[in-house]
Amino acid sequence: MNALRVVQQSEDGPRLTRVQRERRQRIVNAALNLAAQGGYEAVQMREVAAMAGVALGTLYRYFSSKEHLLVAAMAEQVATLRQRMAERPARGETSAERVIDVLRRATRALQREPQVTSAMLKSLISPNADVAETMQPVGEMMTDIVVTAIHHAAPDEHDRSVAMVIQHVWMASLLWWVAGLGPARQVEDRVNAAVHLLLGNGEEDATPAER
Repeated sequence: MNALRVVQQSEDGPRLTRVQRERRQRIVNAALNLAAQGGYEAVQMREVAAMAGVALGTLYRYFSSKEHLLVAAMAEQVATLRQRMAERPARGETSAERVIDVLRRATRALQREPQVTSAMLKSLISPNADVAETMQPVGEMMTDIVVTAIHHAAPDEHDRSVAMVIQHVWMASLLWWVAGLGPARQVEDRVNAAVHLLLGNGEEDATPAER
């Protein structure tokens, strides 16, 4: 699970004791391990509880459904990506080059664990209210990552709007891939095309006043 190493989800940290955080982490890790073995279908709450060493009732106090659990795992993956981007900033002279670098690294990490990625993405279509609530900060974190790559200085609303569109293209391309409707390479190709359309094809960065 190197590419999908889990970190503690910061938004839950202040509300949980150390023991609760450790228990939650075991639950998330168990779900990821099961997903790695058999994808979405392999993640059964009873199996997760057994692997994590917690009672089934305890598991449900943390996560209302397996979809909620898997989307929470995705939130931690995005938190890991944000941490790595802070440690190793995006490379490139232009906004387009930096965004492509960020999303290439994220895509390849996800594609190294296709079963896990498929399980997490399939959970997104759940009508569960907890899934929607958990996904909102995930989307915001991902947008922030792309915004940072677009503009190393103070980003403006234009940067944020562009980042949201690019993020949506990326997510749709990943969903297309996990559904078996396109090869893995197609994700990067489509994202790169969207980035070049929105940010240009290698031009030097423009200041907000020059846009």
